[in-house]
Amino acid sequence: MQTPADRQDRHVYPSHWEADIVLRDGGTARVRPITVDDADRLVSFYEQVSDESKYYRFFAPYPRLSAKDVHRFTHHDFVDRVGLAATIGGEFVATVRYDRIGPGGMPASAPADEAEVAFLVQDAHQGRGVASALLEHIAAVARERGIRRFAAEVLPANNKMIKVFTDAGYTQQRSFEDGVVRLEFDLEPTDRSVAVQRAREQRAEARSVRRLLTPGSVAVIGVGRAPGGVGRSVLGNLRDAGFTGRLYAVNQAYPDDLKEVDGVPAHRSVRDIDGPVDLAVVAVPAEQVPGVVTDCGEHGVQGLVVLAAGYAESGPDGRERQRELVRHARTYGMRIIGPNAFGVINTAAGVRLNASLAPEMPRPGRIGLFAQSGAIGIALLSRLHRRGGGVTGTTGVSTFVSSGNRADVSGNDVLQYWYDDTETDVVLMYLESIGNPRKFTRLSRRTAAAKPLVVVQSAGSAPQGHAVRATRLPHATVSALLRQAGVIRVDTITELVDAGLLLARQPLPAGPRVAILGNSESLGLLTYDRCLAEGLRPAPPLDLTTTATPADFHRALSQALADDTCDAVVVTAIPTIGEGAVGDGELAEALRSAAEGAHGKPVLVVHVELGGLAEALSAAGRTAPQPHVMAPGAFGGPQRPRAATPDRAADTRPAAPTAP
Repeated sequence: MQTPADRQDRHVYPSHWEADIVLRDGGTARVRPITVDDADRLVSFYEQVSDESKYYRFFAPYPRLSAKDVHRFTHHDFVDRVGLAATIGGEFVATVRYDRIGPGGMPASAPADEAEVAFLVQDAHQGRGVASALLEHIAAVARERGIRRFAAEVLPANNKMIKVFTDAGYTQQRSFEDGVVRLEFDLEPTDRSVAVQRAREQRAEARSVRRLLTPGSVAVIGVGRAPGGVGRSVLGNLRDAGFTGRLYAVNQAYPDDLKEVDGVPAHRSVRDIDGPVDLAVVAVPAEQVPGVVTDCGEHGVQGLVVLAAGYAESGPDGRERQRELVRHARTYGMRIIGPNAFGVINTAAGVRLNASLAPEMPRPGRIGLFAQSGAIGIALLSRLHRRGGGVTGTTGVSTFVSSGNRADVSGNDVLQYWYDDTETDVVLMYLESIGNPRKFTRLSRRTAAAKPLVVVQSAGSAPQGHAVRATRLPHATVSALLRQAGVIRVDTITELVDAGLLLARQPLPAGPRVAILGNSESLGLLTYDRCLAEGLRPAPPLDLTTTATPADFHRALSQALADDTCDAVVVTAIPTIGEGAVGDGELAEALRSAAEGAHGKPVLVVHVELGGLAEALSAAGRTAPQPHVMAPGAFGGPQRPRAATPDRAADTRPAAPTAP
């Protein structure tokens, strides 16, 4: 019996089935229902499919679709007969359909709960995961329409399609009759099918971000002939960083005889570039962006970083302009960082990408940074650069993404990338809003189990430009969810940097027992109380008094590290004044040398930042051995061991100091 919802929805276009998908290679496609207006697209699509693929679909030579076929495959009631297409550039690249069937495989209506499903993928797009993604979508549509089981008939030689069905993770039955493999599977999600979907999602989204961060060629669009301006600045930043790929300067106002700008090949349009362009940095006014997107899409550009403002942050007209920007880019399979973005950075030696407004390339390191706000991104980069001092290798940046209005690429996408990025050991994120807290919590839990994830979550409302709706859950609820997921929550960007430096440079404590020593009784007591509040087991602070010498610090730290009842050490220090005052360099060297011989115990230095102890500690660390970076939980945070890279020895240097 048909339900009232079925009768109401029959023949009504289900717009909520439309979706953008990320494919296995990082490209994108649009999934939508097939309608009566798609006849020409369907015919064109079928003409581009090989004879072999047609044979696998229809079990016989079938060179062209008849008028009857075209009518059947484009006229659906969206209940008992449904067709979906994956489109790129507005054209079909794959189709899937189901027809509800009853006993004996005859066409039926509800309450029959079985349907026959069939796919066809253009040969040029096979191997990109299109069929797997379409199967997930058609299965969700079928469940919505009361269908609980799919049946598919496949020729034994069609190994690719058999693999799509068998790898999906659903409970299946297989039989062989009359030379055809018949597969039947329930559509109720299983633990395995959910795991398969999430693994596909992770690989696809990670690959899409990787394409943005590891381009082989970059075009900066909007580079002026005169010095200054956003485009010229980004081009200079890319050159100065030593980008290892090919660079192009683009501006439609260039005269025909202009061949170079700052030694970089110059072109009037991306279309004029002889060769592929992987990434385009768009530095033109918002009203010129649509034409640029078209040029990039037609040339095969893989991704865009849109620096232009004037989108959702500017009001209703800007919001519509932003939605159209995403729709426009997606038709060509491109992903977008921005608009209103600060840019992206990748310090890897084989990339050296500074496609951002940051005038100086950050120090290479193992920390991944994400910020929705360009201003916060600047602050984070500046603090890390200053606090990292001269120490390289662990306290610098691996990759940096400033998402701006995050109309497309979001923190979730970047988390997918960092999860298995071998160049990133610690992840720091400044989030002004969380559009999908359920997914973010899921991804955070998985990431935090592999590497430390530290988050500052703004308590304010989301900026106007953010296209993803911010969660309506109370701030405290989201914070609790993040803590349960293993995320280390901090309140300020200063704490974010402090935690990042600690996690990047210190080993994992074996337990909660903390020794506290220093030359300030007050700082020692404050540290003791804070450790108690975080559920740790601190020993009574050892007060070395304000007359303590570097030798006293060295002796006390050595004894604490040698003590089997101690898992971690916090050193508190205030500057001494007057004749015989301890120099910052002497104290830093004393602490470093004491920690150098101990393995497996983190040392955190908390100091009043009146002198040069931070710089001295960083400088002292230059002579220490390269660290074997393990992922310690911050004091009071989750403690997670992590597999080490074989060429790194345990880091027992004092962490970069923090001001109370």
